[in-house]
Amino acid sequence: MKLLIPHFILAFALAYIAQGYLPFDIGGNGYLLLMWGIFTLTWPLSYLFAKTYFVKLPRLVNLIVFFIKELFMANLRVAYDVVTPTTYMRPCVVAVPLDAKTDIEITILACMISLTPGTLSLGLSEDRSLLFVHAITFSTMDPEAIKQELKQGFEQRLLRVTR
Repeated sequence: MKLLIPHFILAFALAYIAQGYLPFDIGGNGYLLLMWGIFTLTWPLSYLFAKTYFVKLPRLVNLIVFFIKELFMANLRVAYDVVTPTTYMRPCVVAVPLDAKTDIEITILACMISLTPGTLSLGLSEDRSLLFVHAITFSTMDPEAIKQELKQGFEQRLLRVTR
């Protein structure tokens, strides 16, 4: 019950923002209906995340923004190397030590790595402590830098959301 007022505030804010993007006028009752709909959708989420819902929500947004930024930058790096006459790509396989322990954490991390151009998750070690990643390194990067970038970037932000 302690989250009732924050959920009403969140629903009010989201309804106000959503109202501006609608191509038609919804009126006062439509606004209240939109607010009630958003409230009924966000209220069950608080039980999934327990009391840390409003702490994890900004972390989730941070993870999504970071992933989109990394996706954009990796696309630029690979596209630049493709259109230049000389190639700077040096493929390698790195073993990234994992702090992620659950199946969902490892799966999400592997999917984020595979979706980013220039990297591909190959497999998991038998004891689930290493994730093998095929990466395209460039002249300025070394395999250790890629390990640190994956651990400090993707894995650290993912674990702040899931734990």
